[in-house]
Amino acid sequence: MSISTAGVVARPETVATSRAPAEKQSGKQRRNRSGRPRGRPDVARWLSPVGLVLLWQAASSAGVLPPDKLASPLTVFVSGYELVLDGSLVDAFLVSSSRVAVGFVLGTLVGGALGLASGLSRWGERLLDPPVQMLRTLPHLGLIPLFILWFGIGEEPKLALVAAGVAFPLYLNLHAGIRQADPALLEAARVLGFSRFERIAHVVLPSAVPQTLVGLRIALGTAWLSLIVGEQINADAGIGFLINNAREFLRTDVVVVGLAVYALLGLTTDALVRGLERRVLRWRAR
Repeated sequence: MSISTAGVVARPETVATSRAPAEKQSGKQRRNRSGRPRGRPDVARWLSPVGLVLLWQAASSAGVLPPDKLASPLTVFVSGYELVLDGSLVDAFLVSSSRVAVGFVLGTLVGGALGLASGLSRWGERLLDPPVQMLRTLPHLGLIPLFILWFGIGEEPKLALVAAGVAFPLYLNLHAGIRQADPALLEAARVLGFSRFERIAHVVLPSAVPQTLVGLRIALGTAWLSLIVGEQINADAGIGFLINNAREFLRTDVVVVGLAVYALLGLTTDALVRGLERRVLRWRAR
């Protein structure tokens, strides 16, 4: 008696069909560089920050950290909530944000113009790059005395300080991005009959976008750092003014609230630029 093997041996198309769902499922669970499926939050990254906050609270509750040295996280949270309710933190946030916005626009215009002129022209590089490099080596926060002498103690030195902090990193990265354009692509565009303007518009500037966005992220971080220092100069409003007043009355809780707001603003603006980077450079992920 013979037993047919037709029902036992799988056909090739059957094997391929059975593999398709598994392949599709594995495609849906693509993993990033850390080995974690995309879209799933990395909970482990929050363990150390939460642990530090808990340790901070425990040290404050045990009296190891006295309130006049550093307030507890719970006290900081309550103080921040009260500052939001009475409107003082919101007003300070609006003033500081407007200063960064204006200084950032000014610094972007100056740094972008210098970077384009120096990157796209040999003569521009010879004339502009040496003095810019000389100024770049100076700590821009050391320019505060000159800014005060030039602009007084009003809003102008604060805006100038933020603009200086933005202009230099943006200039360096834009200049480097333009100079790193692929010569093969430029030669191909020249062979295809592209004019110089078309080569710049279609080859040079697009190739400089990734490096420029890196400079933008650095510039935003430097802008907030410059504002922290700038608002210590005869400020009558803003987060820095709030911190100075708290320092006079030994309110470390309010000082920490102000610093936390600075940090959150810096992280938020950096996240916005990273989102812009992913959107503009989505072709690189293909």
